[in-house]
Amino acid sequence: MTRITVIGGTGYAGSAIVAEAAARGHEVTSFSRTLPETSLAGVTYVQGDATDDAALASAVEGTEVVVGALSPRGATAGKVRPAYHRLAELVAAAGARLVVVGGWSSLRPAAGAPRFSADADAIPEMFRAEALEIAAIVDEDLPATPAELDWLFVSPAQNYGSYAPFERTGSFRVGDDVALTAEGGTRISGPDFGLAVVELIERDEHHRTQVNVAE
Repeated sequence: MTRITVIGGTGYAGSAIVAEAAARGHEVTSFSRTLPETSLAGVTYVQGDATDDAALASAVEGTEVVVGALSPRGATAGKVRPAYHRLAELVAAAGARLVVVGGWSSLRPAAGAPRFSADADAIPEMFRAEALEIAAIVDEDLPATPAELDWLFVSPAQNYGSYAPFERTGSFRVGDDVALTAEGGTRISGPDFGLAVVELIERDEHHRTQVNVAE
């Protein structure tokens, strides 16, 4: 059993990770601005804002793995990157592991090629600012953290999100920072993404790197 804290634990990605981790018997804390309408057994829910330093520090205290599942949109636009910067400092000081939920645009089309996010004009305007903020975290911020911080950046498939409610398959593929491929574009359901993140935590095979998961 691992003590896992999910920052943004009631969002689309975060709630799936919380559910999967709890179902596997881990000790799970969900930290988020809002509490869920329905609570899961075995999960401790803490209401707080990731931009509140004291609240964030309290959420990290005593945990073994911290998962960042924040989305830089709406009220949090432009605030996620600095929040993760502070979170990385807190996690490093606590000697815990950090897992950050990323986006597909932060991947590369080929080894050594620029990330998809480098062509900002190709990203739909409604997602552009969000995609660029998330990409900067893995491109600039996480690699600059102290070597003792054990971090993992997990990007989902191209077709992933509340707009694409695929059914759980119970399986997934893992790639590196080069986007996995499939005819018609890769995809992964919310539950399968939660499964992938928790299994990656349990396997503990990837360190200070980016991975990509898809069906």
